[in-house]
Amino acid sequence: MNRWQYVLARLLQMIPTLLVILVLVFFMVRLLPGDPATAILGDRVTDEAVERLNRQLGLDRPIPVQLALFMRNVAQGDLGTSINLKVPVSRLIAERLPITMGLTLYAGLVAALLAIPAAILAALKRGTWIDGTIRGFFQVGLSLPVFYVALQLLTVFGARLSWFPVGGIGSSFGENVYYLFLPALSLGFYLAAMLMRNLRASILEVLTAEYVDFARSKGLQPRVVLASHVLRNAMIGTVTLFGLSIGRLMGGAVITETVFAIPGVGRLMIDSIYGRDYSVVQGLTLAFAVVISLVFLLTDLVYTVLDPRTKMA
Repeated sequence: MNRWQYVLARLLQMIPTLLVILVLVFFMVRLLPGDPATAILGDRVTDEAVERLNRQLGLDRPIPVQLALFMRNVAQGDLGTSINLKVPVSRLIAERLPITMGLTLYAGLVAALLAIPAAILAALKRGTWIDGTIRGFFQVGLSLPVFYVALQLLTVFGARLSWFPVGGIGSSFGENVYYLFLPALSLGFYLAAMLMRNLRASILEVLTAEYVDFARSKGLQPRVVLASHVLRNAMIGTVTLFGLSIGRLMGGAVITETVFAIPGVGRLMIDSIYGRDYSVVQGLTLAFAVVISLVFLLTDLVYTVLDPRTKMA
């Protein structure tokens, strides 16, 4: 099949996945401890007020009825209204999701800029002190949790040195690049460590391949062999790992946005869970699922570009 048929087939395959996610989210949210009406009205509210609000929200209906209404509304593009903020969930997602996606892409870019040159240098200098220093440095990224790295960067470069803002976002693209640098670095450092180790191992394996020896025997410049033959093939596994790590980045954004007071969907998700805001939690989970599924699709497409031998089936 051609590329467009492959994309269409993959998009159709996403439908049952999203349906399963919808059902799971619907039931898992309702297993959270506490009652949403009590959380909204307060602990000293009367039973009559709780019953009235449950009836207003439709929470007094049987679970199958609630599920059917939920699925119908989602199919119509209606994700409900936030119980606490009193605004449509779709509007909240439209306002907050670009911020989180921008932070995630920024973190991925920072991770790639850190990992790729370091992996190439470490592989070419295998066994030397340069290789050991690079691997030791990135080992720190694998050992420290995201929130600890975020707090240290915030304390040192934000509070003490005042090189970067301690929180919030800017009002333009340039300001956002500046404001979100520390959050992106703290979020992307762990990914950079994984990508560096993976790419270094792949480069070392490809360097011993017969087609690389053949390219050298033809008299090609070392930089041409490295760029056209070594990196192109070594990057295949790294691209796959990068795509699979996008979900981890978005999950880490929940913590990072809280530390740096970034008004993205991460903070919104945490506030909604504590506030028992069912509609927002369900809408955000669905949005995460759609984004991650699209990232997996894009990863597969990039994989076919790097390796034309791969059949799109």
